[in-house]
Amino acid sequence: MSASSLAIDRARRGAWRWPLLALGLAALPGAAVMAEGRGRCVIDDREREICLEAPAQRIAALSPGATELIWAAGAGDQVVAVVSYSDYPPEAQEVASVGSHTRVDLEALISLEPDLVIGWVTGNPSEQLETLEQLGLPVFYIEPRSIDAVASTLERLAQLAGSEAEGDQAAAEFRAGMDALAAEYADAEPVTTFYQVWDEPLMSVNDEHLIGEVVRLCGGVNTFGGLSRLVPRIDDEAVLAADPEAIIAGGMGEENRHWLSHWQQYPGLTAVARDNLFFVPPSLIQRPTPRLLEGSRILCEKLEVARGRR
Repeated sequence: MSASSLAIDRARRGAWRWPLLALGLAALPGAAVMAEGRGRCVIDDREREICLEAPAQRIAALSPGATELIWAAGAGDQVVAVVSYSDYPPEAQEVASVGSHTRVDLEALISLEPDLVIGWVTGNPSEQLETLEQLGLPVFYIEPRSIDAVASTLERLAQLAGSEAEGDQAAAEFRAGMDALAAEYADAEPVTTFYQVWDEPLMSVNDEHLIGEVVRLCGGVNTFGGLSRLVPRIDDEAVLAADPEAIIAGGMGEENRHWLSHWQQYPGLTAVARDNLFFVPPSLIQRPTPRLLEGSRILCEKLEVARGRR
């Protein structure tokens, strides 16, 4: 029998230890429940109830965001597997990597015998997560799409990991910080803003996206906020027609400021004419984690600079 077959057979034989209750409940998404005799139960972001008999001790985080969240929830010491680009906190780089969020090495993952897998609703291959579930592994799906959902995810992960004190505190501090920021910019003059999430193809976000919520919190008016797609594809002509007052770039990695230089070929753009071309480190604004607070502060400060250049 191959190593892969042995690992899968071991996972099947151990499946009884990891009860997965995917029930059609009427509970609100994000609600946590501790029912007598049922262990630890929470609702994931696919609105399924996930129950563990005991706190998870061997956790696999299948996205950089999931890695940050589980560490922030106080359970970093229980993480046995991550994926590429899981670079925060620094300790995460010492944990075994089992591929990327787009293609997980299932054999390597199963060999680590996780008792909880944190999956990404739209980022991980659905067929791979379904395979893990079929093997009896509990998969907790996350995809925080709002500021409050980030805090709720911290609380639910802490519930599953038995680190409620740390997770609840992190969630409370995040909520308080974002509330304070919202109050600070509640009466700010609107700034039309184009947030560039990718360059080729050119992509932005709509108002339903978490980044769109941050732009709004800072007093920005999202240039492409009304589009139906969460992450719409656009082109230079659409940006020129919208003529935003500020352009903010993100993307993969922390050194992609060259995206902004692209727009300097259009001196007639208001954002270019006023030198309102801003960069926010992607890990602070494009990952739905507590560090979003830091990224939001930076974005708010950039829009305040734009106000001062009118």
